[in-house]
Amino acid sequence: MFRAFGRALHKSLSRGLHKSNSSLARNVDFSPEVLDALSRAAPIVALETTLISHGLPYPMNMQLADSMETNIRATGAIPATIGIIGGRVKIGMEKSEIERLANPTKPGSVFKISRRDIAPAIAMKADGGTTCASTLIFSALAGIKVFATGGLGGVHRGAESSMDISADLHELTRCPVGLVSSGVKSILDIGRTLEYLETLGVPAIAYGKSREFPAFFSPRSGFQVPWNAESPSIAADILYTQTQLQMQNGVLFAVPIPDKYEAAGAEIQRAVDQAVAESKENGISKRGKEVTPWLLNRVKELSNGTSLTSNVALLENNALIGGQIAVEYQKLAQEQPRSNDSVFFGLANQVPQPESPPLPSTTAEESAKLIVLGAAAVDVSARAFNAASDSALGSTVPGSISVSLGGVGRNIAEASHRVAPEVGSVLLLSPVGDDSFGHILMKETQSFGMRTDGLLLQKGQRTAVCNMIMDNQGNLTTGIADMAITEALSAGEALEIIKRQKPTILALDGNLSPDVISAVAKWGQKEGAKVFFEPTSVVKSTRILKAVETIMPTDPISPIDFISPNLIELRELFVSASEGPTDLMSQPNYWTALDNLSLASKYRLDLEHLTRVNVSTDSSKGTLSFLLDQGIAQMAVKLLPFFQHIVVKCGDKGVLVIMRVSAHNSASRWHREQSNVKARYIVSRTDSGETVVVSHFPALHVDTLINVTGAGDSFVGTLLTCLAQQPSAFDSPETLMQVIDISQRSAVLTLGTHDAVSLRLSELKERVANISNVL
Repeated sequence: MFRAFGRALHKSLSRGLHKSNSSLARNVDFSPEVLDALSRAAPIVALETTLISHGLPYPMNMQLADSMETNIRATGAIPATIGIIGGRVKIGMEKSEIERLANPTKPGSVFKISRRDIAPAIAMKADGGTTCASTLIFSALAGIKVFATGGLGGVHRGAESSMDISADLHELTRCPVGLVSSGVKSILDIGRTLEYLETLGVPAIAYGKSREFPAFFSPRSGFQVPWNAESPSIAADILYTQTQLQMQNGVLFAVPIPDKYEAAGAEIQRAVDQAVAESKENGISKRGKEVTPWLLNRVKELSNGTSLTSNVALLENNALIGGQIAVEYQKLAQEQPRSNDSVFFGLANQVPQPESPPLPSTTAEESAKLIVLGAAAVDVSARAFNAASDSALGSTVPGSISVSLGGVGRNIAEASHRVAPEVGSVLLLSPVGDDSFGHILMKETQSFGMRTDGLLLQKGQRTAVCNMIMDNQGNLTTGIADMAITEALSAGEALEIIKRQKPTILALDGNLSPDVISAVAKWGQKEGAKVFFEPTSVVKSTRILKAVETIMPTDPISPIDFISPNLIELRELFVSASEGPTDLMSQPNYWTALDNLSLASKYRLDLEHLTRVNVSTDSSKGTLSFLLDQGIAQMAVKLLPFFQHIVVKCGDKGVLVIMRVSAHNSASRWHREQSNVKARYIVSRTDSGETVVVSHFPALHVDTLINVTGAGDSFVGTLLTCLAQQPSAFDSPETLMQVIDISQRSAVLTLGTHDAVSLRLSELKERVANISNVL
């Protein structure tokens, strides 16, 4: 059975593998085929792309890419061609992506990517062909155990004075990958390369019956190595044994060129020797990175193209043998499972946070201030590269697929956890299936320090999955959300955990069933825990109304303490409450509560003044007139008998808070405040002693906009932790401004990342911890 998808990267990071490159996981896209292979633990072979971008002319490079992938498939393995497109690392590439590297529109528009080039290429959104070194890095990052190529880089002739030694050799010391090649490039110093590999501790294994190391174009170099592997199974066993011993270096499998090309090898070698001699005579040998392409081109000229034909043949052969070794390796992995042998799945949130060490999986004895109930899901996002045409209907289109942890409840809980000053104060309560996705949710949740005792394993059920389809602009076109497991959560199971924890705040997302929402809200109202509802979507926003209907007859105050709709969800709540089957606004208790909020003419005048204020310092965005023109303020006030604090997410128009302050809350500063349009709030006191507040907060400036899907959840999660830290935070203009500002900053951080929740939210911990200082 497939082992937890994200485990390999987490374990490799914890053992020190590529710590400097751990953030690359957020810049990696997997093709659907590779993603499926990883999920099934199928054999995979990595392929580099400098062969395509810099090694062969067009269209021969495209033909080679296709033939190498075909040979790998013939063995039962899956090819994973690796390259960089627009700053995104692609593990498994579509034909259109390979074409983009093979035939660039402008000379020099595709870069050659080694270790030193990875970060600049990603940051500058460049296209790049991966070298042997960078392909090793990405293979190790992805948990791919076999990589097939032509020739390994090594020690150059004359390196004793030039110090010209390929970065490929050093990558083999820190990437636990089996590299299948025909030895080292023909223009290199084979003897010194073998000596250097020995110094580095990298095993060089001759593939076949002989222990003679091949000379690229020739099966014989005159140099012997200590070991040989006569078959794919023996090679796989060597690689697998290193994995069992948790050795972090790779293995070089040196495959001789096929016999039919042996005769041409001697002639090509003479051409190599002549080219090297010429490079010394004309000074090319002293011109750094220009040497290799010049030598290869000169060898091709001197051999009348024979070297190119032989090169293609050995590449195709290495791909075939690489596939055979990968298949045998996977057999060993399945026959002898180990707890630390696993496969990486392309998740966004992988890196354990140093400020939040992993907790034990069972922490039920620790009390959580905040419990978040809702969906924990795996998000699968697919984005097309180009605008779809009508002819694409019913077919697939080239694009990228990314996989990350998601679910509204989970996102909110992660944001809350990342900003919480106290470790363990946030508990996510969510059902997960006893399947691969469920296990990865468990493992990854624990990996960055969150509690897992609220993740309820449901036998025989599927973990929630949200599949989003986006166009080439990143706009959501359609999607499918399988949240059945969340809706099936029983109220009894949820309340059993809640009663043990005795939280001060209960947050519920709209993915829960109305029965569970109602039961939990009723418990919170009875036990004095604040209830916060996140509507989740327009369709699910009205699920809270059953709880309102159940609690309202017994509660003269608003049954639900907090709700955080967007503008569309606010309207849906209003329409459903006034016109829906329950007709909540016709009940006597509703009119009693609304009469208590009777707002005088001064309130309406103050509101009109407020609507003339600009939405932000950018006057081009208009004024707050939408509050009246679209009926936002009117609808919100009419919902106050149901929801005491309504926090409306208005997108680029900022945040609107409408709340009723109970007459019994004598400590609230709002009872003594006057309207202050300049400070963007108006206050109205009623004859019953209650106070109504309408306060607007402009949107913060966004420097980088990458992803909008998790910003709202980050805002809510941070707001919840602020309330857990300081329950009276809404009771004064200063503290309300402070918690909304912190929550907006959280949203901005997530807008600038590909993650559902930004890892940088931990930067806000100190601000959250100091909220109480201004009271």
